[in-house]
Amino acid sequence: MEQEQLNALLQFFKVMANESRLKLLGHLANGERSVGELAQLVELREPTVSHHLATMKELGLVTVRADGNVRYYKLDSKSLEQMSKDVFSRSNLATLVDKSHTPTWEEKVLQAFVRNGRIKDDPAQGKKRLVILRWLADQVEPGVRYPEKAFNELLNKYHPDHATWRRYLVDEGLIMREKGIYWRMVEETRD
Repeated sequence: MEQEQLNALLQFFKVMANESRLKLLGHLANGERSVGELAQLVELREPTVSHHLATMKELGLVTVRADGNVRYYKLDSKSLEQMSKDVFSRSNLATLVDKSHTPTWEEKVLQAFVRNGRIKDDPAQGKKRLVILRWLADQVEPGVRYPEKAFNELLNKYHPDHATWRRYLVDEGLIMREKGIYWRMVEETRD
């Protein structure tokens, strides 16, 4: 949704979030009325009704015509229908949320189990643990070979139980181990 349409939508809801304006709009849906007639119908003073009508006119909800000193207002149903098509269409309303910022399932798992770059819990569910393990493996520089002590120190930055997480990483094949040396294979793509 373009910013102009978003502003129009916000303005519409601001204007319509008033009981008196809604009542005025309802009376105007039944036909053309003068400010004096509307004031009597909604039991408000004429200056207050004029103010509400000016706000609705600015939004394009009502039109006005002068007949001598009297102003007559009516609902601009064409404008309302056009606004409904342009602003309130399903596709435009769907653009109010930026789908690129909707977290994936994996991102939600990471948000739940990783805080400030540290693993706070070991997920009981294997699928969730694998998400954490993939994240942890990504923290290991590919191709660099670490002696066990250096690898333990690296893992300790992310969780104090480095031995368990090291075992998980090796068991899942995310980290390779040979003769006390650990490394991450360089991968072309990961699904």
